[in-house]
Amino acid sequence: MLAVENITKKFPGVVALNNVCMQLHAGKVNAILGENGAGKSTLMKILSGVYCEYEGRILYKNKHVSFTCIKDAQECGIAIIHQELNLIPYLTITENIFLGREIINTWGFLDKKAMRQKVQSLLRKLKLDVEPDALVADLKVGQQQVVEIAKALLTESEVIIMDEPTSAISEHEVEVLFAIINDLKKENKTIVYISHKLDELFKIADTFIVLRDGCAVESGEMAGVNNDTLIQKMVGREIKVMRKQAAQYAHREELLRVENIGLKHRGKSGENILTNISFTLGKGEIVGIFGLMGAGRTELVETLFGLHPKRFEGEIFVEGNKVKFKSPADAIDAGLALVPEDRKKDGLVPGLDVKKNISLTTLKDLQVGGLLNENKEAELAEKYIGELKIKTSSHGQMAKNLSGGNQQKIVLAKWLAKGPKVLMLDEPTRGIDINAKNEIYKLILQLADAGLGIIMVSSELPEILAVSDRILVMAEGSITAEIPVSEATENTILKAAIPKTI
Repeated sequence: MLAVENITKKFPGVVALNNVCMQLHAGKVNAILGENGAGKSTLMKILSGVYCEYEGRILYKNKHVSFTCIKDAQECGIAIIHQELNLIPYLTITENIFLGREIINTWGFLDKKAMRQKVQSLLRKLKLDVEPDALVADLKVGQQQVVEIAKALLTESEVIIMDEPTSAISEHEVEVLFAIINDLKKENKTIVYISHKLDELFKIADTFIVLRDGCAVESGEMAGVNNDTLIQKMVGREIKVMRKQAAQYAHREELLRVENIGLKHRGKSGENILTNISFTLGKGEIVGIFGLMGAGRTELVETLFGLHPKRFEGEIFVEGNKVKFKSPADAIDAGLALVPEDRKKDGLVPGLDVKKNISLTTLKDLQVGGLLNENKEAELAEKYIGELKIKTSSHGQMAKNLSGGNQQKIVLAKWLAKGPKVLMLDEPTRGIDINAKNEIYKLILQLADAGLGIIMVSSELPEILAVSDRILVMAEGSITAEIPVSEATENTILKAAIPKTI
C-alpha cells in the first residue's frame, strides 16, 4: 500500500532520518519501533504531509506521491493521529473534528446538525461519553486522545498512522481502540502503529520495522519474536529494567499528611471530584497512585499543588505543620513540586532553550545585583544535563527539538534545582521509550534514596509495581485500597480500581 525509498531528513545539526526504506502492507498493523529520537515521528510526519522537504521518494499504491501539506495527504488517503495532541482547546469537539472539512448545506452555510450527528456517532463508537458540543479545553488528556482518534476515523482513509494512540487512555479505551483497529484490518486498511508499550504490539501488530539512530535496521513478522528480542533490536544492547528493592524498614519520618481532602466539581453544584482522601507520605518513600481514567488521580496532585484553592476542602500538613495553599507558588515555597501529565502544555516552555527551562524555578537564586547572571544559569543547566544525562547538543538547544524522554528530564531538572521535599510525578514516562523509562525509574529511586518523598501517578501497572513502596488505588474520586507493594498484584489493584457502578 505504502512504501518509502531512501528517505533522508535533516534538521540543523541533526540527521533525523538517513536513507530509510520500508514497506507498509494493507490489511495489517505495521508496528514502527525505536527509542525516542530514532526518527519514528519524523518519518510519520513526512508520510502525512507535515514535513514536505526531504530527500527520497514515497510510493502510494505503487505511484510516486509528494505532499505539500496535511490536506494533500488526507485527500490521497493518509490520516495521522499525532502523539502530541493537535487540537484547538477553545473549539468544541465537533469543530475540532471537522476543522478544514466542514459539511456545507445547499445555502452555503455550515450544516451543524449533520456534523454534530456524525460526531455523536463517532464518539459512541469510541465509547466516549461526552457531548459533541463540549469544549476540548474542558476534557482531560485521555479524552482529548480519543477525540484525536475520532478525527482520523472521520475520513475514509486507506492508511491510518497512529503515533502513540494509547499513551493517555484507559485500559477500557485501549480495548475499544483495538476492536476498531481489527475492524479496519478487515476493511483492508493499512494501520501504521507506533507505541513504546511493547505488550500492546504483541496483541495488535502483524509486522514490525525497527528504527535506530535515524536508520531502518530490521523488519519482520511479529510472530516468533519476544519482548527482550525487540528491546535489543531497538537499543542495540540488552536493557535490564530497574526495579525497587524491598524496603528494609517500615517506619519513615512523615513528610506529608493529607486529611479528608475534597475537591468540589467546577460546574455541578453539590458534586465532588475528590471525596475524603487521606494518606501520608514518608521521607524516602515512593507512593504509587493508580486508577482508571476519571478516577481523580490528576485532580488529586493538582489540588495538593494549590491549583484549585477555591474548590478545595480538607487539611494538608508538611513535616507536621499545617499549610494552606492559595496558589502553586505557596505549594512550591512549602517544598512541593509537580511534574504534570502534559509536559508540553504545562511543564515546558518549548520555545525556550534547555538552559532557560531548567532555571525557571530558581531565577531569584541566579541573580546578581538584581540581574540574571547568565554564567550561573549556564552552570546550573550543565550540572543537570550531566547528572540526568540529558541528550542535547548544548544548553542553548530549543526544548521543543528534543525527544520526549529528554524533555521530561528537563522538567525534572527544573524542579530538582528548587530542592523540593515532596516530588509529585503525573504519568512521568508517558510517551517515552523503554530505555528512557529505565533512566527515569533509576532517577526516581535515587531521589527516594536521598530522602525525597515521591508521589507517582501512573496508568501503567507494571510501572507502579516496579518502583512503589505502597500503592493507593483510586476510583470515582476516592481511595478504594492502600496496598503494600509486597502484597500487590495486577488483579488486586484492578479490582479496587473498577468503580462499583460499572
